Amino acid sequence: MIAQRPRVVPNWGIPMLYSIAALLGGLTLPRIESRLLPGVLAGISPAASLALLSSIASGMMALTGVVFSLVFVMIQFSAAAYSPRLSLWVARDRVIWHSLGIFTATFLYSIATMNWVDRYGSGRVPFFSSWLVTLLLVASVCMFVALVDRVSMLQVHRMLAFTGDQGRKVLEQMYPPLDAPSLTADAAEYRKLPVTQTLLHTGRPRVVQAVDEASLNGMAAEADAVVEVLSAVGDTVVIGTVLLRVHGGNKKLDEAALRESIVLGDERTFEQDPKYALRLLVDIAVKALSPAINDPTTAVQALDQIEDLLRRLGNRRLEIGASYDSQGKLRLVTPQPSWDDFVRLSFDEIRAYGATSVQVMRRMNALASDLIAALPEEREMALRHHQKRLDATIARSFKYAEEKRQASVEDRQGLGASRNGGEDDD
Repeated sequence: MIAQRPRVVPNWGIPMLYSIAALLGGLTLPRIESRLLPGVLAGISPAASLALLSSIASGMMALTGVVFSLVFVMIQFSAAAYSPRLSLWVARDRVIWHSLGIFTATFLYSIATMNWVDRYGSGRVPFFSSWLVTLLLVASVCMFVALVDRVSMLQVHRMLAFTGDQGRKVLEQMYPPLDAPSLTADAAEYRKLPVTQTLLHTGRPRVVQAVDEASLNGMAAEADAVVEVLSAVGDTVVIGTVLLRVHGGNKKLDEAALRESIVLGDERTFEQDPKYALRLLVDIAVKALSPAINDPTTAVQALDQIEDLLRRLGNRRLEIGASYDSQGKLRLVTPQPSWDDFVRLSFDEIRAYGATSVQVMRRMNALASDLIAALPEEREMALRHHQKRLDATIARSFKYAEEKRQASVEDRQGLGASRNGGEDDD
């Protein structure tokens, strides 16, 4: 799987490019019009044109300040309500930055065009420059609508759906169907080879965002070696952390190329990190269960998305940690999360923080039971283990037998339609 490289233009560069383009256009287009098309005029009086342009310029500047102040306040509140990691994905949305760019460009171009209206008392209003301001205004309205739609993603159900969609996308890309052959490496075999190279991390702490498996596989095949990646995607590496080891080989692999194959960044991303979507969903559920928020219904909604991801994972071949060359020789070994890792991440923290919530306990009971019924037998052991731990949590957290009985009911809504036909009612 080829790692995605960082974007060429950072987010802050988008409005800068719009601003530069607006200034250049405002300085050149009216000059071109006055020289090549002196007889083509807008057909409105200079006074009306100046009033229109000044209104657009002042209005766009005020709108930009108000809109983006509200956007960033909403993002800040969502960070407190959901997860700061998830809110950063909304803040980095390119629609927000393109909106800021178009708003700024409309303001700057309006100011630049005003300088050419009735220039030197000519009474002329440039045609194309004036209408371009109108087109920019229409584009600003369209971007404003798109921005409102993006901000509406901060609603809890859309945030949960967005996170689940990102997780489903990664699962579809990474994991083959369950009936596909298992790609696991025989550790006893490749580790018999001598370690010829060890790549350590240098610099400040960074997060492994992706691994360029195709590049590492190619380099290993060329040197007849086996590359063992030790830092998994999602790990934070500090100075001295072992990134990878090279076993065997007839020559040294280029260290710079090895470093480029491990994509590092400041935070985790969804790419090649199937646990990240689950991590965010669990964060939202745990935050909702905190005493400051106390919203178990949001935790139940997060469990809906978690169940869907676990169902998809359970029907996929998760053993993808080995990569072979065209001759069938092992060339690359990468650490991958197991089914137990996924189940533990999905259950443990929500069970601990929601231990006293009848609604959460009932939903988790239904989740475990449904997964056991729906998934292949090889997935059952881990689910049975967590089902027992769920029973133990209920027995420990509720004092009275009736409370324990009600909390042990399977209910997909938490407090909705119980499966025992209402036997849990008083």
